[in-house]
Amino acid sequence: MSVTRLSAEDDNQESKKAKKEAPLVLGFSDEDKIGTIQPYDDALVITLRIGGYDVKRVLVDQGSVEEVMYPDLYKGLNLKLEDLMPYDSPLVSVEGKTVTPRGQIRLPIQTGLDVVEVDFIVVDNYSLYTAIVARPWLHTLGAVSFTLHQKVKYPLEGQVKEIVGNQSMARQCIVVAISHQPNVESLASAERSL
Repeated sequence: MSVTRLSAEDDNQESKKAKKEAPLVLGFSDEDKIGTIQPYDDALVITLRIGGYDVKRVLVDQGSVEEVMYPDLYKGLNLKLEDLMPYDSPLVSVEGKTVTPRGQIRLPIQTGLDVVEVDFIVVDNYSLYTAIVARPWLHTLGAVSFTLHQKVKYPLEGQVKEIVGNQSMARQCIVVAISHQPNVESLASAERSL
């Protein structure tokens, strides 16, 4: 996995800037919950600018070590197989199934003025989400995420910036997931007829 942080400033300017500014603390308080629907247990689903496009239904997953792109985004960006680099390692899905990736592609993710280039693993499986961003993106950005507060916070030019989750979108994804599950009654009747 290769992740690169791009910056318009050179090292000398950054070191001068760092001497003048106090270190930022990225944290969360009860005030960060204002505007969220409480109580809840929603996933952190955000909109990000990926490859020059605003992409909705992006899951922030601190537990994942790979950024993943699903067919909706792959097709929406008009990517072709020849755009992909080889990626030979199989992945294990949430359901425990082995998934063979189609390949890998490096794309920029823009947050504010900051651009982080990320290697997405492209899979051809159905997902509620268009993409998953994971620890490599969070760590390169210097970000922390918290599902309780439905936010991602990161430092940028001496300030703490934030990306706010979309609980409504997260809940819509859950409804879609439930509607795509096989009907238990029809499975049971099919088993009886065998």
